[in-house]
Amino acid sequence: MVDVFWVAHLGPNAVATVGLTESMLALVYTAAMGLSIGVMAMVARRIGEKNPAGAAEAATQGIALGVIVAVVIGVLGASCAPRLLGLMGASPDVIAIGTGYTRVMLGGNVVIVLLFLINATFRGAGDAAIAMRVLWLANWINILLGPCLIFGLGPFPELGVKGAAIATTIGRGTGVLYQLYCLMRRDGRIVIQRDQLRLRPAVMRTLLRLSGSGTFQVLVGTASWIWLMRIVATFGAPAVAGYTIGIRLLIFALLPSWGLANAAATLVGQGLGAGKPERAERAVWIAGIYNMCFLGAVGLIFVLVADPIVSLYTTDPAVAPVAAMCLRIVSYGYVFYAWGMVLTQSFNGAGDTWTPTWLNLCCFWLWEVPLAYALAVRYGFGPRGVFIAITISFSTLAVVSALLFRRGRWKLRRV
Repeated sequence: MVDVFWVAHLGPNAVATVGLTESMLALVYTAAMGLSIGVMAMVARRIGEKNPAGAAEAATQGIALGVIVAVVIGVLGASCAPRLLGLMGASPDVIAIGTGYTRVMLGGNVVIVLLFLINATFRGAGDAAIAMRVLWLANWINILLGPCLIFGLGPFPELGVKGAAIATTIGRGTGVLYQLYCLMRRDGRIVIQRDQLRLRPAVMRTLLRLSGSGTFQVLVGTASWIWLMRIVATFGAPAVAGYTIGIRLLIFALLPSWGLANAAATLVGQGLGAGKPERAERAVWIAGIYNMCFLGAVGLIFVLVADPIVSLYTTDPAVAPVAAMCLRIVSYGYVFYAWGMVLTQSFNGAGDTWTPTWLNLCCFWLWEVPLAYALAVRYGFGPRGVFIAITISFSTLAVVSALLFRRGRWKLRRV
């Protein structure tokens, strides 16, 4: 949110750089979130079984897997940044401005992966307060450092859009250092001992089994966002900039809902670990109701005052209408998203990662992307068609998820 706010002062090409790079970072988020699903499920189940040593072991092996994946992505991403921007449909001007930003973000992706993984460990243990403090620290550093490096305030160099990437990476890296400190303390719910700092193939295989389907699950969802961005890019940099601003605002509003969804997943894992599936199911329905009330209220605000909200970021006559349109149309489905988020994470918390994987495949790849292309390109709706497709597909996901959750097969999963 803050990155886009400051970068918007540099023009549509700079905002397009952030949007296109964020779409490529979706692959990093895929790896991080996929591994996090396995780590959180294992940690929650071990905690439910009163086995904190097993939970710490799962966390250690998850971190090791994450570092390996991040190094590979970092080397490839940093070396191929201009080519990747070109593949995403960036104009020569965007490539010239944004290559440095993309190199820093992809090259430093290890801090993204570890931030996800270690916070999943804390959440799985029921210690979400630490995860919250980590993100407060990381983001406040980014918020304060971002404008300094973008515009060259005081003693800082003026780095333009690349400065936003450096500030973000420094902030996230500081958050990771604090996470590691918390894991090494002797008074936490999970404490990593020195003898656990070894690769354990058996634990890694279990994590990969859970995370493999979880990673594919997230890949399906995030790859659909890449295709949507590619469709929007055909309508020019102002359309990409408007889409980027609108989606950032929408995701910001969803963050508390992710907290509720993660809480439901933790309670499902711990409830099943304690042999109390009825407690796990009740937690999911309560979280879903809370989430629906919250997102319904937020969605109503976005629908009514989309234009004033967008004006805080840009008044560009080519960008602002697209951002407001995105904000308004996608918000119509917020009540459905509320249930979908909680139910999907609850399946993952139970270790049933294949159900949401198939749901994502059908609702996003086989439904959302073709519908977005048809509405935007074939029928001439432009970016509006993409926004309508997002609302329809996520609403479909929520309805089908609720039907499958009521069947109760997730209660039989072993982790």
